[in-house]
Amino acid sequence: MIFWDNTMVLLIPAILLSMYAQFKISSSYKRYSKIRSQSGLSGAQAARALLNRNGLYDVRVEQIGGRLSDHYDPHTRIISLSQDVYQGSSLSSLAVAAHETGHALQHASGYVPMTLRSSFVPVANLGSGAGPILIMLGLFIPSYGWLLEFGILAFSFAVLFQIITLPVEYNASNRALVLLQEGNMLGSEEIRGARSVLNAAALTYVAAALAAVLTLARFILISRGRSND
Repeated sequence: MIFWDNTMVLLIPAILLSMYAQFKISSSYKRYSKIRSQSGLSGAQAARALLNRNGLYDVRVEQIGGRLSDHYDPHTRIISLSQDVYQGSSLSSLAVAAHETGHALQHASGYVPMTLRSSFVPVANLGSGAGPILIMLGLFIPSYGWLLEFGILAFSFAVLFQIITLPVEYNASNRALVLLQEGNMLGSEEIRGARSVLNAAALTYVAAALAAVLTLARFILISRGRSND
């Protein structure tokens, strides 16, 4: 099949980085989940205190299910924390809670990359879902070859979304470390642990962006190969 040709080698770096990133976040999170912060604050308490400190009294902090399912929703203005983060008082819990608080601060301050990413969500979802389907149709139905180019264009929006996500996530992590230090929630040694967790999490976004870019490059090469046939 055309989807299993020589261009598959392009995806190898992304696959390897993704595997390493998953190992890194899992091991770092697990390691620092065993170390209780000296402040004794839970992730929920830390997030609430940091929000209040920055005047974001209307942002809610709620518990959700799942593991590492933590996120901030700019539409509902809710920080959702998984049970371990919400109730836990470990370095991992505070790092993740502060990271999501960082997203809330980005939203409140009108941080441009976050605003841009939010506006890209609909087209990115459409592109990641419909793009590969249109590409396959264009490849296997010669009379509808124009769908191939249209599919690549659609998928490129999903790729752009992944790229825009990088500065958003790195900025939120940087904000988190500053918040934890200025709020006296973690000491200098504890900050190192929090930074390790956040750096590992950031690597997963780098892996996702690389995978998206290389997949797009592969689709383009397949398209050019078809044109030269």
